Amino acid sequence: MFDTLYEWFWWDKIWLPANLTWDDLLDREGRVYAKASHLYVTVPYAFAFLFIRYLFERWIATPLAISAGIRQRVHLKAEDNPILELYYTTQCRNPAQADVDGLSKKSSLSVRQVERWFRRRRSQDRPGVLKKFREASWRFVFYLSAFIGGIAALYDKEWFYDTREVWTGFPKQSMLESQYWYYILEMSFYGSLLFSIAFDVKRKDFKEQIIHHLATLVLLSFSWCVNYIRIGTLVMLIHDASDVLMESAKLFNYAKWEKACKTLFVLFAIVFMVTRLIIFPFWLIHCTWVYPIHHYPAFFGYYFFNVMLVVLLCLHIFWAYLILCMIRKFMFGNLTRDERSDNEEEEEEESSSTEDEVVGQHKLGNGLAVDEKGDKNGCFGCLSPPENMCQSKTVY
Repeated sequence: MFDTLYEWFWWDKIWLPANLTWDDLLDREGRVYAKASHLYVTVPYAFAFLFIRYLFERWIATPLAISAGIRQRVHLKAEDNPILELYYTTQCRNPAQADVDGLSKKSSLSVRQVERWFRRRRSQDRPGVLKKFREASWRFVFYLSAFIGGIAALYDKEWFYDTREVWTGFPKQSMLESQYWYYILEMSFYGSLLFSIAFDVKRKDFKEQIIHHLATLVLLSFSWCVNYIRIGTLVMLIHDASDVLMESAKLFNYAKWEKACKTLFVLFAIVFMVTRLIIFPFWLIHCTWVYPIHHYPAFFGYYFFNVMLVVLLCLHIFWAYLILCMIRKFMFGNLTRDERSDNEEEEEEESSSTEDEVVGQHKLGNGLAVDEKGDKNGCFGCLSPPENMCQSKTVY
């Protein structure tokens, strides 16, 4: 049964053009082709990325945040209460009024005390500025390295300047060593993002991030197996271009460097619109949709690949809408939060700040001066350009 499914899944006519088989992609005559078995290495590499990220955030990002004056709020800790904790972890983080009344009776606390307990408990789980700075700095370093590496690998290739060359000689295009490492490292990085997404800062586009990461890995895997590597490297490069600016803008935002933050955000918005909404659909999707049928008849893999690219384009349009909303508020001078932040969390932040003011204490946490009152953290308030655009990187 398993062997039958395996053979059906890898049926030549599904993934390859007519009159081609997997035997045509075997190494011969000095040509080296990508193989599905090569992708197994991305799993241990993804965990290696997680380990490197841990070391980077601990020994580089944190001291950098301290030097930039990042202040991490220490939230008031909710008192130990097994009844409320059980409800919080198994039922709901934000109970309705009827449930609050019931919990008040069970826990022998007043309604106001129960409401305060849930506010404080939610505050404990809410990520602080330091956590956001660490994540953004890690992604910035990778995207910058990947973009520079991509330019170095592609600047002397014909298909970098003329997309028609992507299909010249297809599928008998030998894989280069630079292409191998570009793909493997990108896939490993996105695999690490998928593994860590449950622990990273969550936004309203959490589901879109998951869809993006899955679409990225599926596209990269498919293009690797059927030797669509040339177009794959181009797609990765144009996504890396805007991601570098996105993460750097967030870093300066968290550090409250207003002028640098505004400048980088504007540059990010321009580069994002150009690369994701112009170059991506009108050059790269055009390249994968129009040119291949000049060389061979359309087949299932051809449609599958293009549909997945359109899925990414839809995510780009969604994130472009959020960026335009921030630009509109930026131009009129009333941008106070990230468009992807939950309204409920913003309201809780204000409520929590008021409660902290009543306590009126300033504590020292993790070697950082910590202000219980907190602030809006950054030149645009809570501005953070969309996290993941190919979490973005959208890369494909």
